[in-house]
Amino acid sequence: MLSAILTLSFALTAFGCKKQDPGGAQSAEQPVNVTVSTVKTQDVPVVFEFIAQVESSRQVNIQARVSGFLEKRVYTEGTIVQEGEILFQMDQKPFKAQLAQAEAALARQQAAYEVARRNLARVKPLAAADALSQKDLDDATGQYQSTAAAVEQAKAAVEQARLDLSYTVITSPVTGISGSADQADGTYLSFTNSQLTTVTVLSPIYVNFSVSENDWLRSRDQIGKGQLIEPEAEAYTAEIILADGSLYPHTGKLTFADPSFSAETGTFLIRATFDNPDGQLHPNQYVRIHLKGAVRPDAVLVPQRAVQQSSKGHFVWVQGKDDKAETRPVVVGEWHGDQWLVSEGLHPGDRVVVDGEIALRPGTPLKVNHPIDQERPGGSSKAGNNPPKSGR
Repeated sequence: MLSAILTLSFALTAFGCKKQDPGGAQSAEQPVNVTVSTVKTQDVPVVFEFIAQVESSRQVNIQARVSGFLEKRVYTEGTIVQEGEILFQMDQKPFKAQLAQAEAALARQQAAYEVARRNLARVKPLAAADALSQKDLDDATGQYQSTAAAVEQAKAAVEQARLDLSYTVITSPVTGISGSADQADGTYLSFTNSQLTTVTVLSPIYVNFSVSENDWLRSRDQIGKGQLIEPEAEAYTAEIILADGSLYPHTGKLTFADPSFSAETGTFLIRATFDNPDGQLHPNQYVRIHLKGAVRPDAVLVPQRAVQQSSKGHFVWVQGKDDKAETRPVVVGEWHGDQWLVSEGLHPGDRVVVDGEIALRPGTPLKVNHPIDQERPGGSSKAGNNPPKSGR
């Protein structure tokens, strides 16, 4: 009995030892299934994005040009008014009276002029025949010239009276959106309270944004190195993204770049001009502006999911020598759809792991399944930190 128990115990022990021994080929590390993307270079269109503020291209202060009583406001506050449309009407009666007085004074001076002219016409031949003295001729000539000057002065007074009368009808010099009335009907208008309202032009309209000095210098450096190519004649196309994420239907163009640097903000001011026929954009509205037209030549793109980050920076896994995993530090730039622009660390032909990288460590054997082509048509990268030259 004891002999049988010892024999069974020995057999179980031997079996257990044999099972725990990994033995031979089973100890080799198994390959990890991954998907790789072959790096290719391509020209990538760049979209520069900025926060911008809308500004009217022209805001006109409507003021009274003459003193008098404001009779009535004609326009409706806050509506679009057309160029030449009447906004306010002043009391015209005093101005009509002044015009009548000026016209009467003109008629009086014209009558005096006619008498002086005829008198000079009579004196000239008599003076030539020595029938009258030279003094008589000089007096007649002086009277004629004096009355002629008085006529011109009276004409100017009539013209001024007509202008003052016309100024009692206050019209809009531009087409735009009207502001609230600053003066109530019946108010006496003078130099101290001549401001009546404002008219703000909505089309064309300005969109202003700022570029920091650091971004400006970085952009200039990239252009100098050929890493960024601007559109011909720096003719960027501007687009507006509204607050709800929708695209404004009209494109614009850059029309102004401030040549001076703002010491207060540390930026340069740049302006784009847009048509705004429907009045969709309003002054002081905040929007996002996209500038299109620049290209990054021979750029390297990798899927965003392939890029990882450690305490030392960004890196990717690549299919290295003998189909084993290797890490490659990279310097990344802006996004391009669902891809990331890599400015340093990768070269054409490199095979980057895009799926299955979680289980990798340096030296892990790779089993590549269905390699994918990294290049994708269409799309554009967004670069908020590398502004265009904008005419500098």
